[in-house]
Amino acid sequence: MRLLGNILWHFPCFGFVTSLFSFLAGILLTVTVVGAPIGLGLIQYAKFALAPYSYAMIDKRELHPNKSGNILYAILCLIVRILYFPLGVIFFLWGIAQVVVMCCTIVLLPMAIPYAKSLSTFFNPVGKVCVPVAVMDELERRKAEKEVDTYLNK
Repeated sequence: MRLLGNILWHFPCFGFVTSLFSFLAGILLTVTVVGAPIGLGLIQYAKFALAPYSYAMIDKRELHPNKSGNILYAILCLIVRILYFPLGVIFFLWGIAQVVVMCCTIVLLPMAIPYAKSLSTFFNPVGKVCVPVAVMDELERRKAEKEVDTYLNK
């Protein structure tokens, strides 16, 4: 079923165009060095856009919750995020337009759901990583298990 969803994502929905534009924007920002944190996130998003039913976008901190980052890199990321915001709004509006068009037809409605879930990456691609759906499901299961443990241990 995921394969069929990924195929339908590319041909009637032109998902490869979204992936290509995200990849090119990511390469362009990575070449500038200052925009590298954003560029790397957009490259990860391009990977997601190639197969949105097989991958998911998550924050790196979810994969490594106990790992603390470099403070200077965090400051650079904050500055770059602020400067990137206008471009992020343009990408986000393009994504919303695609979701609205997909929602207009019953056949493409299932294609809109995973794409709409990933649109937050356009506003903050710093520190996002593309992982297989199985990894995301396992992370969500572990979070739910911790939450259940907190309720049971009260």
